[in-house]
Amino acid sequence: MPSATIKLFLVHGDPKRLRTAEISNWSGKAIAAPRTEIEELVGRPEIGQSGVYLLTGSDLTTGSPLAYIGEGEVLKDRLKSHSSREFWVQAFAFVSKDENLTKSHIRYLEGRLIEDAKQSGRFGLENQQASGARLPESDREDMEVFLDKIHQLLPVLGAEILTRVPTYEAASAKAHLLCEIKGVTAKGQRTPGGFVVFKGSQAVLKTRPSAKKWPYVLTAT
Repeated sequence: MPSATIKLFLVHGDPKRLRTAEISNWSGKAIAAPRTEIEELVGRPEIGQSGVYLLTGSDLTTGSPLAYIGEGEVLKDRLKSHSSREFWVQAFAFVSKDENLTKSHIRYLEGRLIEDAKQSGRFGLENQQASGARLPESDREDMEVFLDKIHQLLPVLGAEILTRVPTYEAASAKAHLLCEIKGVTAKGQRTPGGFVVFKGSQAVLKTRPSAKKWPYVLTAT
């Protein structure tokens, strides 16, 4: 992903409240807000345009991360229609500053966002099926660029829904860290989001006395 200069504006000075984000030399804009400020969000002029949006929160029965990804020709109407969905706590909207996103464009983006969210596997999705749209080659390339910017901005705005967890197969050999002790072997990798232990790694069932020095690594069984 190319380097980027991001302009983040905190409307109330609080990074958890209503905020906007833009990238230099990009025609798009992101607006994010907690559910408690949805009225202020939908009252912004940008939300009267067409675009795509993501609602994130937790499944009310399992506590697992859950999201809804959608599109709308008038985003404020679509966002208002989700007031009955109780799971979500954050909303993220993406629009074009020059207002050139058509219905086909936002349908294409919705489909690609759902596809990428499924591949990341971090969130369950309330809507698994996208309407989708076929675009001319030039438009499709433009929307792929738009999608790349969404990938860059979402983590900055506090959402990791599209960020893929590294896998052993995808990681380079130099990035692997290997631990062999007491007859077991584990492999992992340092990432910007923390340390990832790869699937298939082994662990000793009995806790060693030294682990008591770091109680946060222990889990109840």
